[in-house]
Amino acid sequence: MTDNLFLTFPSCSDEQDTSVFSAEQARQSILEAVTPLGNAAAELLPLLDVLDRVLAEDVISTLNVPPHDNSAMDGYALAASELPVHGDTRVLHVVGSSFAGHPFAGDCGHGECVRIMTGAVLPDGLDTVIPLEHVQALDTTTIRVDARTRRGDNVRYAGEDIRQGQVILARGRRITSADLGLLASLGKQQVSVMRQPRVAFFSTGDELRYPGEALRPGEIYDSNRYTLYAMLKRLNCRITDFGIVRDDPVVLREALISAASDHDVIISTGGVSVGEADYVRQVLGEQGNIAFWKVAMKPGRPLTFGQLGPALFFGLPGNPVAVMVSFCQFVHPALLRLSGECVNQPFILQAVSNSSLKKRPGRTEFQRGILSHAPDGSLTVSKTGEQGSGVLTSMSRANCFIVLAAEQTRVEPGTVVIVQPFTNWL
Repeated sequence: MTDNLFLTFPSCSDEQDTSVFSAEQARQSILEAVTPLGNAAAELLPLLDVLDRVLAEDVISTLNVPPHDNSAMDGYALAASELPVHGDTRVLHVVGSSFAGHPFAGDCGHGECVRIMTGAVLPDGLDTVIPLEHVQALDTTTIRVDARTRRGDNVRYAGEDIRQGQVILARGRRITSADLGLLASLGKQQVSVMRQPRVAFFSTGDELRYPGEALRPGEIYDSNRYTLYAMLKRLNCRITDFGIVRDDPVVLREALISAASDHDVIISTGGVSVGEADYVRQVLGEQGNIAFWKVAMKPGRPLTFGQLGPALFFGLPGNPVAVMVSFCQFVHPALLRLSGECVNQPFILQAVSNSSLKKRPGRTEFQRGILSHAPDGSLTVSKTGEQGSGVLTSMSRANCFIVLAAEQTRVEPGTVVIVQPFTNWL
């Protein structure tokens, strides 16, 4: 593709361009193009190494949890037939004790009970636990109980939490801290998980410099690779930083071909618009294919999605806020699907806007906001100030996106708006 062919494309700022994808169309198109990593990509890892990894197969319990009926509190275990009727009391003889890990091995007959501790096995034939504070100790082996307790009170039954043969965690689930404990409670030492998606990323632009280098006139420090690095690490990807790639089609071509050789996904920032030094689409068009390159959204309109060999390619805009918004809305769900995780619609809430908001019709806007609670407990949101796509502080200060639909133009204070909390994104 030559520079002259770029002239056949409408301007990236053309609001009337009918070839532009809506934000939802772009998201769906990307997800449809992603083939999840198959079971051939699974690996068996020790339990302590699987946090935030995606399960490659269902986890089926081989035992009951708890494995036996046990006491939910410290007290006295007895048969329900020994409980007094309403208003009465009964004196019982204590014939032994049951501790967690040290069950009572004797017999408990009529008029008898067993001292029991929280988590201890309920002795055979006993089905009720009276809390310690509801018991009057007459001496070291005799107690008086009243009628407050009912049959089955304060007992945790075998299999109450998990039953043998039950599917506990489904394939495609990202393992949480609670899941790790749950797997341990099943005696799991190793877990089959999907391999991590391999992601290469780089920034383009002759004006970019690495932090620590001296800046000359017209130069800026590259921030995009650092935000991408952080967001990719949160997703537990295997990442390769290709650094800063110069605005040179030959150099760019070499970087793309190298990245595509052993990565599942390539992400670049900058160089996807229609400027004279924007070569990303040119090179991708030569070496791979382009699905689309514009989305009706702000920030992030010039976004290129395509494929280079077996690798998915995301050409994100150069402005730092546009990079983060585009990643959250498109790259994040694509990586979830690639890793085999179940992908849901973005989590949204409704909140009352404290700010006056405005936008052009015809595009979805993701303005940055601070979600909080009003004194009455309702949710409110305020914009973080200037909303330019280069104002990175608007993302740093925010905890949500305020989502303004394509047809909206102005939002007055007091209006209910849709917000997307950042949750696991940032």
